[in-house]
Amino acid sequence: MQLSEQEIVRREALQKIIDMGINPYPAEAFSVNYTSTEIVENYELSENNFQDVHIAGRLMMKRIMGKASFAELQDAHGKIQLYIARDEICPGEDKSLYNDLFKKLLDIGDIIGVKGHAFVTKTGQTSIHVEELKLLSKSLKPLPIVKEKDGEVYDAFTDPELRYRQRYVDLIVNPEVRKVFEMRSKLTNAMRSFMTDSGYLEVETPVLQPIYGGAAARPFTTHHNTLDQKFYLRIANELYLKRLIVGGFDGVFEFAKDFRNEGMSRFHNPEFTMMELYVAYKDIYWMMDYFEEMVEYVAQAVSGSTEIQVGENLINFKRPWKRYTMYGAIKEFTGEDVSTLDEAGMRAVAKKLHVPIEENMGRGKLIDEIFGEKVESLLIQPTFITDYPIEMSPLAKKHRSEEGLVERFEVICNGKELCNAFSELNDPIDQRERFEKQIELGKRGDEEAMVLDEDFLNALEYGMPPTAGIGVGIDRLAMIMLNQNSIQDVLFFPQMRNV
Repeated sequence: MQLSEQEIVRREALQKIIDMGINPYPAEAFSVNYTSTEIVENYELSENNFQDVHIAGRLMMKRIMGKASFAELQDAHGKIQLYIARDEICPGEDKSLYNDLFKKLLDIGDIIGVKGHAFVTKTGQTSIHVEELKLLSKSLKPLPIVKEKDGEVYDAFTDPELRYRQRYVDLIVNPEVRKVFEMRSKLTNAMRSFMTDSGYLEVETPVLQPIYGGAAARPFTTHHNTLDQKFYLRIANELYLKRLIVGGFDGVFEFAKDFRNEGMSRFHNPEFTMMELYVAYKDIYWMMDYFEEMVEYVAQAVSGSTEIQVGENLINFKRPWKRYTMYGAIKEFTGEDVSTLDEAGMRAVAKKLHVPIEENMGRGKLIDEIFGEKVESLLIQPTFITDYPIEMSPLAKKHRSEEGLVERFEVICNGKELCNAFSELNDPIDQRERFEKQIELGKRGDEEAMVLDEDFLNALEYGMPPTAGIGVGIDRLAMIMLNQNSIQDVLFFPQMRNV
């Protein structure tokens, strides 16, 4: 292991600390009774409160001034100034705790615990007057602390790839990043509360599946040694949740980690979070209203408003949202009426519109490509796209009044899909025929075609009530709600190529 000069110095300091008889990684707990934010926001000189403070965190700055020094401590909530006087933390003859440990051997990034009382400095800054100081964990690597000189910032930890690879460092030195993930948690908690209050049950379904299904995607494969059987990481949890509807639950939902062995971009990560909800005796028209209401509620819970600034766009989640049919949206934004075209006609339109396509694409895939290339990016405000061609939706119920269509909707917002919803197909004979058509597409080379799941068909044959289902891309929704430009910015640890 090659060490930098600073790392060598820190390891030498570590040994000196040990030689002083101080354990640099003590086992006993340090009892914390306040956070930095609580003290800074609530200290009142007139009330003389916060006079017995126990606080711990990372040393982010120290300024030595002879027998007294100032330092900055950062905990999970913010930062607070420390005032450290040699004769107070070392009341006896031995001043080594201050002269040697604090002045010479403690480094930026070390984790310390202090006890003392709050006060206000002459410059008006709320601080902690330290009476006891304890080293809780010695840091052996220097932090990339932001510095300023002549009005210019340098040494900032801003390289995106390095930030994603070392998220732990990113969270230390860029506190605003921590806020993003706190707000993401607030988002999912708001969704969970909304559905739970509706009477729906949160469940868990298998990540390892003997047959992958519920979406058009390439799976990751693995091998179970004991069963001597191939398994797949789930691409969706849809078919298992529907089994639970068959079993008698009126409404179930799951926040699921799904895995798709596909491309990566600022909108795609091979491991991502989906929330899927299935409600018996409902249809997509009910689900459209329910989803609108839920997202409006979530926006208010996360940001306090239905309006959220996303880059240059001001997104408004206030109901009602605009609605187009799939064919209607294509005609509106391209001028092309594709509603009656066969596969050859679709290919001709794609060529006319300069949409890249492949030979193995069927009619449904061609429509999807045209919509994705020519329409999707133009839909900034949340917009429902409804009435999809049957070729695109092997798990959706046939449209009740329009031949060749299914009862399906997606919501597009800021140019990207947020969710996918169906009046779920509950006719087992029709479902088998749809699966068999997917098998034919797979034989033509479509690696994302669905496979036939006999156990799921068996469940349908016992009878599944009319059901509305929806899958919501939590990472995409978080990108919009939190005004983040890349999916990697809302994932703690996105997948990265080995270096």
